Amino acid sequence: MPRRRYLFDPPERFVAGTVGRPGDRTFFLQARDGPRVVSIVLEKVQVAVLADRLGELLAELERRGESAIEVTEIVAASLDDTAPLDEPLNEAFRAGSLTLGWDGDAERVLVEARAQSDDGEEIDPDEDDDEDQDGPDLLRVRMTADAARTFVMRAARVVAAGRPPCPLCGAPLDPQGHICPRRNGHYVN
Repeated sequence: MPRRRYLFDPPERFVAGTVGRPGDRTFFLQARDGPRVVSIVLEKVQVAVLADRLGELLAELERRGESAIEVTEIVAASLDDTAPLDEPLNEAFRAGSLTLGWDGDAERVLVEARAQSDDGEEIDPDEDDDEDQDGPDLLRVRMTADAARTFVMRAARVVAAGRPPCPLCGAPLDPQGHICPRRNGHYVN
């Protein structure tokens, strides 16, 4: 099957979101440009790491003076995206690897997500030829630093909105409780 490329430069909206109840959520990255909406599935930890690394990249850019990012409370409030994911919510692919970069000439942040290989092996983005028609599906988003800041704020909220942690061991609590190693295998509710 030929490779599908979803390119957004820049998107109107690029967000992380979920569908489902805490403990049984599916995580999505979603890019929109006009009527075109692309949604890819990924793991919670991938969203958390992407938001964390993107935040570190933005902080480094601010420190170096590479990008005119000055986040004040007024600017931060205007960047807040709390709207639900766009419909229709059709999975284009499941992300296997994520890459992040900075285009200094265009002053754009680059986020790429590549599909998992059919056999579940990790695909090295450095070895993936974008022109190869048989490569993994690709979502490429180039956005401003402000849009990246909006993504980070929302992604952090989405990740934190999960199940509360067990007060003893820190593992997520299920509604029925869980077997806690700190209580010698007894349930914690």
